[in-house]
Amino acid sequence: MSKRFFRKAGLALLGATTLSLAACGGNPDSGSGGGSGEETGSGSSGGTRTLEHAMGTAEVPENPERVVVLDTGELDSAVSLGVTPVGAVEAVAGQGLPGYLEGTDEIELVGTIEEPNLETISTLEPDLILSSSLRHEAIYDQLSQIAPTVFTEETGVTWRENFDKHAEALNREAEAEQVVSDYESRIEDFRNATGDTPPTVSVVRFTPGDTRIYQKESFIGTILDDAGLPRPEAQDVEDFALLNVTAEAIPDMAGDVIYTTVYDREADTAKADITSDPLWQNLEAVQNDRVYEVSDDLWMLGIGYTAAQGVLSDLEETITDGSGSTTMETTMMETTG
Repeated sequence: MSKRFFRKAGLALLGATTLSLAACGGNPDSGSGGGSGEETGSGSSGGTRTLEHAMGTAEVPENPERVVVLDTGELDSAVSLGVTPVGAVEAVAGQGLPGYLEGTDEIELVGTIEEPNLETISTLEPDLILSSSLRHEAIYDQLSQIAPTVFTEETGVTWRENFDKHAEALNREAEAEQVVSDYESRIEDFRNATGDTPPTVSVVRFTPGDTRIYQKESFIGTILDDAGLPRPEAQDVEDFALLNVTAEAIPDMAGDVIYTTVYDREADTAKADITSDPLWQNLEAVQNDRVYEVSDDLWMLGIGYTAAQGVLSDLEETITDGSGSTTMETTMMETTG
């Protein structure tokens, strides 16, 4: 079992409408936390709490009610905890919010991850802003003048620690315990279903101008590790990914099962170039029809517990057959029987 698996984190100076950043690629709760108290500030109830975070400390409302999130992981955390933000960024302009999350129709878009629109954020009168120093350290001071702002340090591989901080900021720590418990219980069921000989899993992502082979220090890498799914040798590395790979790296994509994602449909050409190559056609997973295209939102952008549950659904559908055997074992028995 992975060592990560069990573990019990004013409106001044707003002259411009947007600020470019160098970055990595109405619901029943309305964002309110539990508890009660007198109305203070811009609609948040109760007093304030001092939270330590990646940029220092912040005085946050006891029960935030108008939350703005500036990355996909923060959005997943909020929704997983029963909180509907009033504002959120898109990963790509015009793409909208991740489709796997329910109840996001009323969330106002406040720019993209790379370019949050500070003016739009301020008009929403948030009482809490969530992001990370990796994404938005350059505008932390401006954000803090709009509302109390809580940052984690990184994204991706630290998604579980980030979730803890988001739960603390949202005053949803009791709900967080249940979310984690549900995930861990499902992981245990999956590991029991795959038994002692789970298949090796390869993950390849196609983006415009950058084909990636994902390794262990990534969001999806941690889930596969939790699930007890081994990785091919080239991917069994404590690193993020092999970046900007070409057809020469196709042998490193080999695995009993291969999952592919496409970040943007502009990357379809890159995918076609790889998958039409004879090296790809010779991969055992390709010949065994064990290649699956899965949601990029879930596997790459979600970076939270609801996305992780969606990934587990994909793994259950493609690796186990619901009877305690892997689909590969079932296929072998049908073939030899």
